[in-house]
Amino acid sequence: MSDMRLVVVGAAGRMGQTLIRTIHSIPGATVAGAIERSGSPHLGKDAGELAGIGALDVPITDDPLPVFAKADGVLDFSVPAATVEFSGYAAQARIVHVIGTTGCSPEDDARIAAAARHAPIVKSGNMSLGVNLLAVLVEQAARALDPEEFDIEILEMHHRHKVDAPSGTALLLGEAAATGRNIALAQNSVRVRDGHTGARRAGDIGFATLRGGSVVGDHSVVLAGAGERITLSHNAEDRTIFARGAVKAALWARTRKPGLYSMRDVLGLSQAETPVLHGSRQRKG
Repeated sequence: MSDMRLVVVGAAGRMGQTLIRTIHSIPGATVAGAIERSGSPHLGKDAGELAGIGALDVPITDDPLPVFAKADGVLDFSVPAATVEFSGYAAQARIVHVIGTTGCSPEDDARIAAAARHAPIVKSGNMSLGVNLLAVLVEQAARALDPEEFDIEILEMHHRHKVDAPSGTALLLGEAAATGRNIALAQNSVRVRDGHTGARRAGDIGFATLRGGSVVGDHSVVLAGAGERITLSHNAEDRTIFARGAVKAALWARTRKPGLYSMRDVLGLSQAETPVLHGSRQRKG
């Protein structure tokens, strides 16, 4: 099979440049396109030169349609509005769409799910192997420990430029904990505490958010009981771990049927490889 031709969305950003360098270093994948927003000062520049790996003869453009038409997949760590738009373009082109964008609303997710009827989409709040293994452990721990006896708190810290909170990874871990307890996260999460809040309600899943400096991503899940405390954590030290996961996801999805998949599917951590869209692995609660 020929190298998978991949398009990078947000090619001039930190994550975009990391994706370009990573694709260039992985056998079986090649940079076929680079997208930036209209008005970007980087339009027309060579994506490889901007990423520091030399000319790739891939100019950065703000017109995705002709680029998508010649590609096999898209790697997208942008913003929700752009991701929804790109999911439609990828569906029209019948190419793989790997989504690492966080902060999507339920309406955004519904439109992405609709696009997944026509093309394989891999969407995750975190593309790293370590975080997805952590999510499995969190789910198992939440299932094993009585919610009346153990409280769950999720603590995350990111760099000062991150615009959404809690992070997509924190929500991914919260969903894992909720699945383990067979409850709906939306009805059992606490995002903010301020003032006289009263006693903690048993069974709630709490979130705490920190922002500052250049932290790539730190996440801890604390399961606190009477007289003992279990902490499961992951520390991201380099954005390359997310880029490697995204490329791995694209290569995996290339041979899959249309549907909405997760990184658990890609990494073989799910019970089956059937996409969520097809209904066999719907979350409980």
